[in-house]
Amino acid sequence: MITVNWPAVLLGFSFGLPVSALFFVGLAWGMRHALSADRPGLWLMASSFCRIAVLLGAGFLVTASAGSNWAIAGYALAFLLARLVAVRWARISKAPTAATQDGA
Repeated sequence: MITVNWPAVLLGFSFGLPVSALFFVGLAWGMRHALSADRPGLWLMASSFCRIAVLLGAGFLVTASAGSNWAIAGYALAFLLARLVAVRWARISKAPTAATQDGA
């Protein structure tokens, strides 16, 4: 039987949620600047490097401080939930508006 270390999972989740939110805010910021820049590749590379470094560094620190691999499970779960929210939010904000029909 697998014993889950719930305090470690909660620690990973509680640190993963704000770091994941920061990741997706950084993604939106980087894309916004890349779309209006003369050299978008530079913006995209710099943005992705910074976001990935922060995400992996925080995940490493959480796992090392918790002393359990269950912390990375909570961290990954937080990232997954933040990703689902970010994708849903992007789809809702870019949803086409229904045109109203006159006369019918």
